[in-house]
Amino acid sequence: MNPDVVHLVAIAAALGWASGLRLYAVVFLTGLAGMLGWVDLPSSLRLLESPWMLGASGLMLFVEFFVDKIPGLDTLWDALHTLIRIPAGAALAAAVFGGDQVSWVSGAALLGGTLAATSHVTKATMRAAVNTSPEPFSNIALSLFGDGMVPAALWLSWSHPFAFLVLLGLVLVAMVVTLCVLWRFLRHIAGVFGARYRRPMSPPARVEVQR
Repeated sequence: MNPDVVHLVAIAAALGWASGLRLYAVVFLTGLAGMLGWVDLPSSLRLLESPWMLGASGLMLFVEFFVDKIPGLDTLWDALHTLIRIPAGAALAAAVFGGDQVSWVSGAALLGGTLAATSHVTKATMRAAVNTSPEPFSNIALSLFGDGMVPAALWLSWSHPFAFLVLLGLVLVAMVVTLCVLWRFLRHIAGVFGARYRRPMSPPARVEVQR
């Protein structure tokens, strides 16, 4: 495969996968990098360099950064963004090939949407599992880890596309395994709570009064 094509595929994959974790960070950081001249964005992505787009995505990034640190509220935020992150990841990935053949655009959209769905579902499931613990520190640590993974993935896809694609493959395998384990854990927790609420209450003990 042509190295230029590999580079574009890596960028599309990074945009899609990272959108499932932090969509607004992806939009803001990509637009900022293009505006500052750090990277040469494809023509279909140069809209992200707009001051209006940078302002809006920066504001949402600020909000998401704090919301994602609050147990319970982070799960609600993830649920609300299920219908936003996945199509946005597909659109961003497709925009990388915006000026090329329809087949490349369609393939990139499918790749971006699939990767966004995988990372989003894994993130949401993991955070829901962590929220069963009363202490907030593991939740904050996971959130900060996600904050760091997004810029790292974007940088690696631009600077070392081959290395990024190999690492992404390993991460996807780990995500699938983690998702299977967490689903079993959450089903077990749901079963325990369901059995507790379905258990009939015993009648109050009868007190006999001695005469």
